[in-house]
Amino acid sequence: MVDSLIENYTNSGNFHSDNLNSNEKKMPQNLEAEQSLLGSILFDNKILEDIPTNFNSQYFFDPLHSSIYEACVSLTDVSKLADPLTLKNYLNDENLNKDIDIEKYLLDLREGVLSLSKAKFYAEEIRNCYIRRSLIRIADELINKSINPKIETTPDDEISETEEKLYNLAEKDQINSGPLDFKSVLASTTNQINEAFTRKGKLSGVDTGFSGLNRQLGGLNKSDLIVLAGRPAMGKTALATNIGFNAAKSNITDKNDPILIFSLEMSAEQLAQRILAEQSTIDSHKLRSGDIDEKEFSKLVATQNDIYNLPFYIDDTPAISVGQIASRARRLKRKSGLGLIIIDYIQLIQGSKASEAQGRVQEVSSITRGLKSIAKDLNVPILALSQLSRAVEQREDKRPILADLRESGSIEQDADVVMFVYREEYYLDKSEPSQRDNENQESFNERFTKWQDKRNSAEGKAEIIISKQRHGPTGIIQVQFEAKFTRFMDLVQDNRLPDQIY
Repeated sequence: MVDSLIENYTNSGNFHSDNLNSNEKKMPQNLEAEQSLLGSILFDNKILEDIPTNFNSQYFFDPLHSSIYEACVSLTDVSKLADPLTLKNYLNDENLNKDIDIEKYLLDLREGVLSLSKAKFYAEEIRNCYIRRSLIRIADELINKSINPKIETTPDDEISETEEKLYNLAEKDQINSGPLDFKSVLASTTNQINEAFTRKGKLSGVDTGFSGLNRQLGGLNKSDLIVLAGRPAMGKTALATNIGFNAAKSNITDKNDPILIFSLEMSAEQLAQRILAEQSTIDSHKLRSGDIDEKEFSKLVATQNDIYNLPFYIDDTPAISVGQIASRARRLKRKSGLGLIIIDYIQLIQGSKASEAQGRVQEVSSITRGLKSIAKDLNVPILALSQLSRAVEQREDKRPILADLRESGSIEQDADVVMFVYREEYYLDKSEPSQRDNENQESFNERFTKWQDKRNSAEGKAEIIISKQRHGPTGIIQVQFEAKFTRFMDLVQDNRLPDQIY
């Protein structure tokens, strides 16, 4: 009966086969499965409960079948019956041929059902045909672009773009998501609010390992681009590494999602050495020089064994492009999952040829837009480090502000969070007073004492300054910094507990 139904349907002219090109006619399709699935739904609306939740109306090859499925879902979502009589009034769009008797066609679909139990297998077959059609379109587009290349597009760009489409197809079953109706967005938003309510104050994002930062940000949240900036010697690489490693330790007891760090400035071995120094509390300089005793070496081996299996990945490829970052991150997520991406640092990422020709500001703008796109695409937070301009050094107050970001317009605009790391101790060490000409000893001693008191007060302390947060408050969080271990920690003071925000 299904075969005769298809023949009658296609002969009626509703299926627009004449309007399809020869390649489209050869596209993978299974109209029998589409009709059998829709017939099952019309026979018993509860069949929709057996269909995978990610099944989408765009999977149907025939536009009319897609419209019928959407109408069935819309009616059942509001607890209404979806049958040939109720559906006919909702099927009056451009997908319908005016010559077809839609009510009769819907009745034929329902009467043609042979087995309700096979509905989920029909849905799987329909999805498989859609995936194959999408693969053909991706391959066809790649062939056309490779035969007719654009001057500003490199082969690596084509690889990255194609890989992104394949990733989206594999992860989301869609090449372009397109507009979402407010009902769908509202349902997703409500689920997020419900999840936040059930957490009862627990972190919504990736654990940074710093209580003040966690409270202020709620952790590093999915799809956010977080920029951490600072002048050289402030410890931004150390702080980012500490955050990444804390997240890896937290994840191993939770989701076990890997942390991926792109180290464009330091080698993987140098970064690992920093981590070993921090975790073993052995002076990093002693590790570099090999000047450690047997006790320290045993401590080092024990630390290595403790952290050996942490989900922490390092990519130290120099001058890597945004496309390569996206490609490698997608590959890791497909293989092992992904919890956080750290990039050290933005100004060392290689820009595209087109943006490079337009100047450095445009190049960095293209890079930050690309990083934000990766964060959204992979639904993971990206912590990207950035250099600051020398304008900081020319002010009396060395605390950085947003305007100090190099190429600040694009970075500030694209980032969801902008943080600065600032250590007053560093600047005080550089400004140790010396006796001026014609200055008496008493006056110099007074100046030196003031400097020394200020220096002692700032010793071992650092500030994480949150200057922009799209979804929350800004502020300053004080932390402790141990330079010889390249380690940041929560600050413990006599009148403050380490889990307070400063």
